[in-house]
Amino acid sequence: MAALRSALEVLKISPGHRNLMQRVPAIAGLAASPKIAALLKARLGSVPFIVRSIFFDKTPEANWLVPWHQDLSIAVKKRGDLPGYGPWSLKDGVPHVQPPVEILETMITLRLHLDDCDETNGALRVIPRSHRLGRLSSGDIGSIRSKQREILCSMRAGDALLMRPLLLHASSEATNPAHRRVIHLEYATRPLADGLEWAER
Repeated sequence: MAALRSALEVLKISPGHRNLMQRVPAIAGLAASPKIAALLKARLGSVPFIVRSIFFDKTPEANWLVPWHQDLSIAVKKRGDLPGYGPWSLKDGVPHVQPPVEILETMITLRLHLDDCDETNGALRVIPRSHRLGRLSSGDIGSIRSKQREILCSMRAGDALLMRPLLLHASSEATNPAHRRVIHLEYATRPLADGLEWAER
C-alpha cells in the first residue's frame, strides 16, 4: 500500500485520472500480478486481460457525488463504426463506446482501496444482483431503486472490491473528505468485433 500511494503522488489533485497505467508504470505491474490474476480467474473461469485503468480520489479539493448508474462504456484504440456499438465519446483523448451488452456481461472490475472508506468519505453503494438485468433505462433504475435495498460497501485500506460493470452503483459526496484513493481496473476475457481493439490490452 505504501509503495502504491507513493507512486501515485505524481498525479495532480483531480476527481479522476484515466489511462492510469501509462501515467504510473507501477500500476501495470499491479494489474498483471499473479495474485490478482488468480482472484479474477476463480470468478471468470479464464485469465482476463486489463482493458482500462482509472484512479479516483475524494479530497477537500476534489469532492463529488456520482448518481446511480451502470458502467456502459469501454475504451478502445480507434473508432470504428460497427452495428451494435454506440454512442461514441472521447475521454482524455481516448475513444469510448457503449458495446453490445454481451461484452459488458463478460467483464469484471477490481477496485483496490488505498484508504479506509465508509459512508463519511464516499464509499460505493450498490444494488445487489442488478447486473443480471441487462442495460437499464433511467426509468428502470428508478423503479429498481424503489423496490430493492442498497448496500454500502465499507472498505479497509488494502481491500479489493470486485463488481460487474452492469451493477447499479452510486457514490455520495464525502462529508469527511479525507483521501479516498481507489485504483479502478477493468478486465475483459474476449476480443472486440472486427476492427476494434481494447485501449489498454
